[in-house]
Amino acid sequence: MTSWARRPGFWNLPNALTVLRMLCIPVVVALLWDRPSFIESQLAFWIFIGAMITDIIDGYLARKWDLVSPLGAYLDPMADKLMVQTVLIMMVPLGWVPAWLVAVLLGREIAITGLRGIASQEGITIKASSLGKAKTAYQSTAIGFMLWGTNSLDIDHWSAGIVLLYVATGVAVVSGGEYFVSFVRNSKRFG
Repeated sequence: MTSWARRPGFWNLPNALTVLRMLCIPVVVALLWDRPSFIESQLAFWIFIGAMITDIIDGYLARKWDLVSPLGAYLDPMADKLMVQTVLIMMVPLGWVPAWLVAVLLGREIAITGLRGIASQEGITIKASSLGKAKTAYQSTAIGFMLWGTNSLDIDHWSAGIVLLYVATGVAVVSGGEYFVSFVRNSKRFG
């Protein structure tokens, strides 16, 4: 392994993978723009799956090599949220997902990010809960199924994806409540 991969500071392998995920977002947007062909939706699928795999790898490596940093801890979830929410937004005009569902998921992400910012100002760290992680897993799996099934005439994959997206939305709402309760319990404002 090259020395830059484990180097402290910003440019190391875990952070490079995070930046790579962010750079893939405009590529996925271009692929899903205006009625994508079979090839374009499949390319979007593989890029999305690659992004989700690098999310697992970069976190693992950052912890293993003791390269966890405040900037990396901020950029990593932001890259994931940007990728997932961008793909969902791109699916709305294509008729692949209902707009209200994407609005609920996006609203939840904005609310939790804001809540974490307020908590941070009070010295409170709100870590990802098991429900929050389950929401991410359901959401990512749903998007993968939908990207694979759309335009390939594979209605089973698309149907499984939309069902999982509804499950992810339910879990997102419940986990959002869980984060709010955690904040209220730990906040000096409410104690």
